[in-house]
Amino acid sequence: MVTGGDAVSFKCRGCAGENVVPVVDLGAQPCADYFPTADTPGPDPRWPLELWLCRDCTLVQLGPVEPQLPEPPLAVESATSIAHAESSVKELLRDYPELTGGVVFEFASHHGGSWLEHLYAAGCRLAGDGERADLVVDVHGIAHEPSVGEMLRLRAERLAPGGLLVLEFHHLLPLFIGNQFDTIRHGHWSYLSLGAVKRLSALHGLAVESVRQVDMFGGSLMVMLRHADDAKPDASVDVLLEDEDAAGIAEEVQLASLQEAAWHAAGALHDELVRHKAAGRTVLGYGAPSKAPVLLDLSKIGTDLLEFTVDAAPGKHGRRIPGGCGVPIRPIDELRAARPDVVLVLTWDIADEVISQLEAGGGWGATYLVPLPEPHEVVG
Repeated sequence: MVTGGDAVSFKCRGCAGENVVPVVDLGAQPCADYFPTADTPGPDPRWPLELWLCRDCTLVQLGPVEPQLPEPPLAVESATSIAHAESSVKELLRDYPELTGGVVFEFASHHGGSWLEHLYAAGCRLAGDGERADLVVDVHGIAHEPSVGEMLRLRAERLAPGGLLVLEFHHLLPLFIGNQFDTIRHGHWSYLSLGAVKRLSALHGLAVESVRQVDMFGGSLMVMLRHADDAKPDASVDVLLEDEDAAGIAEEVQLASLQEAAWHAAGALHDELVRHKAAGRTVLGYGAPSKAPVLLDLSKIGTDLLEFTVDAAPGKHGRRIPGGCGVPIRPIDELRAARPDVVLVLTWDIADEVISQLEAGGGWGATYLVPLPEPHEVVG
């Protein structure tokens, strides 16, 4: 467990209580969505990257750090995310047919994945200024808000009587179990569990009615909430809460073990790339996600081990991964032209999509290296 900091002066981002303690310290890290141009001199700015636990509401959150650099919209949405938005709306309206043609409101997300296009196609209309909605949607938006408790209040206020609030977020449970330490980054202010959402939503008159596990960003939850008087919780809620309790993700000692697991996996990835280099194999990267700076920095991987990575977003081309690694970001065609022996999949949460894309037409016999929870190879 980390030491230092001033737990008394730092108030929980969820319940505003002062009973918060540090549990994981990943050191000073660059801002995750700051991709400087390749010729921008270093060193890049860094800020503390720590996880703190509120002992009262059990929210896991970034510690006392101020908002950093703005997050420019450089990324492009993956095919996986686009398909997920369409299928999610289809399933939601199948299960809640009364929402078809209803009034909707969506809180925008840095990750894209908007549901509005598909809701409009089903006859729904956007809520007007100040109008409450039958369906309020937040898909991976709330984690980008420093004050998660205040954001839950705003979402509750937008919800009409009898309406449904859908929250989708990266789930703390697979983050912990899968050692997804690279998803801890500046700009993601909270790391939500169902238990924390249940406690925090109750402060704003909401109750969890049901929950679904979805395979997005390495493991997410889709949580359905209503005003407390309208909610009729089903069995899925208790099942998930029991899974979280069994994993101990609201316990300081258990959460603190993530720090050691992160350093172990980072060291293993470094050693794996060293091994490939010693054997004369070339390793290049795929992806320049917001996860990459923390992963490469902790793994001490620079251009000596990873000459460059590629990304589908044109806005990232000619830039580099921030921090100590300085790995350049290039177009995907340069990866195909180089035909490396090993492709390090930095966008590991869509590894299947990446491998399918690169193997279209037969590929070139590359091996794909997925970094987490421990480095492991996948043959295309």
